[in-house]
Amino acid sequence: MAEPVTICVVSSGRADYGLIRPILDALRADPRTVGQLLLTGTHADDRFGSEADGRLLADALVPMPLEGDGAAAAARGAAAVLTGVVEALERLKPDAVLIVGDRYEILAVAQAAMLLRLPLIHLGGGDVTEGAIDEGIRHAVSKLAQVHLVTHAEAARRLRQLGEEDWRIHTVGNPSLDSLSAAAALPDATLASLLGRPLGADNLLVCFHPVTLLPDGGRAEFRALLAALGELPESTHLWITRPNADPGHDALNRHLDDWAAGRANVSIHAALGPAYLPLMARCRAVVGNSSSGLTETPSLGIPTVNVGVRQQGRLAGATVFHCAGEAGAIRAALARAMAADLTGATNPYGDGKTVPRILSVLTSQPERDTLMHKRFIDIEVAGG
Repeated sequence: MAEPVTICVVSSGRADYGLIRPILDALRADPRTVGQLLLTGTHADDRFGSEADGRLLADALVPMPLEGDGAAAAARGAAAVLTGVVEALERLKPDAVLIVGDRYEILAVAQAAMLLRLPLIHLGGGDVTEGAIDEGIRHAVSKLAQVHLVTHAEAARRLRQLGEEDWRIHTVGNPSLDSLSAAAALPDATLASLLGRPLGADNLLVCFHPVTLLPDGGRAEFRALLAALGELPESTHLWITRPNADPGHDALNRHLDDWAAGRANVSIHAALGPAYLPLMARCRAVVGNSSSGLTETPSLGIPTVNVGVRQQGRLAGATVFHCAGEAGAIRAALARAMAADLTGATNPYGDGKTVPRILSVLTSQPERDTLMHKRFIDIEVAGG
């Protein structure tokens, strides 16, 4: 019998932990595979929320020091991640490394895997987010990766356009959707315990992150969003997650705290962890600029109001209502979303059966030498 394949799954924060956790569980349950968990990024920084169960499950924890709120601090933090991840991978000795998406610290993880000649499995390549530096990072990681797990057919097409060989590209869907049924079934009392207070009569989930390609980092869009939310009835409870660790987060946090002071219908969380998906399932809408509003929320049949330019260009289904980062536009989009009939709407990011597809891919890869030697496939242009 062949030796089991050891795959080190990496999470850099709350944004990707929900995607990798079901993959990790499947790897650890299958006799053909060994699943390792490496946490880095903001997992060791309580300012951005802690995934407590992740720390318990982790085989390695690589801190990312963030001494400041600017681009230079992020670059220094990523440099520390590169050094720490190299040391962790040398100790763990996996056969391959699996990473998600487009964070700047994830690019450092990809570089570490490349330098150690470890095959890199990339989940989420081929997407488009024109309003953030994530766009370039995601495409760079795709070129460093040997295996691509993509969430939809358009993403697969873009990877072929980037010169990736077709046999390396696997359209599997979004693995976090596999957890939605269980999340939606969580009892209200259990959810209230996780949240620290009961649900309101009417609930909105609000997630807004820095917009790294705007000169002000998205501050004007965020002020407009809060102005629009402030006009909602007090019976609407606003569950707000703090911004992620992108440059500009401190300014957004200060403005959020000033705005929320004295508002009894506002709950602010550094991260919602296991309460995130169950809460989303009970909200009338998701509002902000987080990718989860486009990739996860549609499976629950509730609308998303996508604010501003951060997710510009990303595939979106009929449940997503785009609007400019202006208070009037946000109010109008909220009204359209609340009045919409979303019966029959589907999620373009998958069907909730992604993890078995991923496991099938991971247990049927060729030998390392075949994986590591990549060819660039030129696209023939008619008349060229």
